[in-house]
Amino acid sequence: MTTRQAIRFCTSADGTRIAVASCGEGPVILRAAHWLSHVDYDLESPVWRPWVQSLSSRNRFVRYDPRGCGLSDRHVADLSIEAWHADLEAVAASIEERRFALLGVSQGAALAIVYALNHPERVSHLILLNGYGQGARTRAKTDAERLEAETLVNFVRIGWGRENPAFCRFFTNLFIPEGTPEQHRWWGDLERETASAAVAAELLSNMQGIDVLDLAAQLRLPTLIVHCRGDMRVPFNEGCKLATAIPGARFVPLDSKNHVILPGEAAWSVFHSELAAFLGQVRPAEPIAIRNARLTAAELAILDLVAEGLDNRTIAERLGKREKTVRNQLSVIFDKLGVHSRAQAIVMALSR
Repeated sequence: MTTRQAIRFCTSADGTRIAVASCGEGPVILRAAHWLSHVDYDLESPVWRPWVQSLSSRNRFVRYDPRGCGLSDRHVADLSIEAWHADLEAVAASIEERRFALLGVSQGAALAIVYALNHPERVSHLILLNGYGQGARTRAKTDAERLEAETLVNFVRIGWGRENPAFCRFFTNLFIPEGTPEQHRWWGDLERETASAAVAAELLSNMQGIDVLDLAAQLRLPTLIVHCRGDMRVPFNEGCKLATAIPGARFVPLDSKNHVILPGEAAWSVFHSELAAFLGQVRPAEPIAIRNARLTAAELAILDLVAEGLDNRTIAERLGKREKTVRNQLSVIFDKLGVHSRAQAIVMALSR
């Protein structure tokens, strides 16, 4: 399948040149910037090409390279998250259509949240995929977690784009652990094509300081949040936090370990089916996960009370059960739903 795209450039607030690519026709989907991006090279990639093809099949899919990366200006002094926000503002301002759907993948979710909050008149739908509202350094609660975040930045600084197989496997397995050898090879090539090690490390360090969770609670627009249960890059619980924070958000868990969903895995078709239904383009092709869990009537009753915020003791009193019985039934419910915490179960219950 051949994909044709138009590439143009716009100028951010500080004069930085930003490369913008557009494919397909129809209602616009704008993708906020994420870490690895090269709008020209992406079309050769077995990882990103299927994304471009799928999202441009019914829509005009617009994406852009962040500053310091791809075809955008590589040598820039300001690589702050504030500058990334300004770049998204500039790209959005160049879109003629009055309203568009805004897609935030990974750290792009934070950019999308801030833009949607500042420009509700322009965003018709918000889609957040494997995203987070708080970066790794912000959400770290222990010295070990803070050290892990710092170590990853240093690992990028010394290992980014190197031919060393150990470095390549480490980075690739954070993003596409279930990818094919060809996809893994292309991911390593994409690192070298996209940005220098110094830029990649500085961007990652800045991303780790992201904190928009409180802002997310102020959103009032249709929102779809999708997160892979086994995501190796952004923990599943971060998607649950976003879904809990954003009023009325629909949450869809996916069965995948990949941070970037790949064609051929079940999660790929589920995501695109849910996206099409969310945008009003087709009816849902997949039942929601909670329906697939086949909970009994008694289990559904307990789940409903959990969603109301009741603790085990109160639920037991309400249902005339022993507290131990409720605790055991909740363990069964969690297993069926594939969740590991009460918060995750609540998010799924609210998505029914």
